[in-house]
Amino acid sequence: MGLGDFKDRLQDLGREHGDKVEQGLDAAAEKAKEKFGHEDQIDQAAQKGKEFLGDSKPEPGQQ
Repeated sequence: MGLGDFKDRLQDLGREHGDKVEQGLDAAAEKAKEKFGHEDQIDQAAQKGKEFLGDSKPEPGQQ
């Protein structure tokens, strides 16, 4: 399995189980914010993860 295949598989899983993926990313982001602070950066990273997996659309004003 190449890197491209791995990426495709992750995106497929994100589309199939989007609600679970979003919950997991949100929970991980909250724990990271509690431990490290940097709320804005962590929120941006979580949003990018959701976008990568095809779980959600970019928020207005974000790319």
